[in-house]
Amino acid sequence: MAGLGDFPGLPPINPKLKPNWFIGIGVVLLILGGIAFVDTVVTTLASIIVIGFLLIFSGVAYLAQSFAHRDVEGSRFWITALMGFLYVLGGILLIQEPATGSVFLTAFLAGCLMASGVMRALWAAGHRYVANWWTLILSAVVALLTGVLIFVTLPWSGLWLIGTFIAIELIFGGISALSFGLSLRNAGK
Repeated sequence: MAGLGDFPGLPPINPKLKPNWFIGIGVVLLILGGIAFVDTVVTTLASIIVIGFLLIFSGVAYLAQSFAHRDVEGSRFWITALMGFLYVLGGILLIQEPATGSVFLTAFLAGCLMASGVMRALWAAGHRYVANWWTLILSAVVALLTGVLIFVTLPWSGLWLIGTFIAIELIFGGISALSFGLSLRNAGK
């Protein structure tokens, strides 16, 4: 029976990989994902506050960069300064009103999904001669319906959707790290 790293064309498993680290990270991510699922609203609001701080830090960096280059001919430093100011303002608004910010970001996501659904449908309609073009239509319908369902459930979906996505990502990340670590451990036996 071939080992995991014995596939033709692939290098063998690196013996320096430490399976227990992957297993440990996987368990931690699973626990964090479970905690995030217990209260998706708190997870959403906390993530919006973190995004707010990131926007503030980015805005300060833009402001510093714009003033560092204000004497450079043709730099148009005021554009970068304005962008930095808007980043800082957006970050402050998200931190002050995380619930409103989460609703806004969720509404933006819903709009992106609806636009994506329409664009995929148009693309599919123009490529009906390709085998399995109906999968594009199916994808378009799913994206469009998902966007519409998120939009019609606003503002409530704005309070739990982002936290739910974070919880799901943490759980899947934990499962993959855990299974990778267990596979490494079994391959090393």
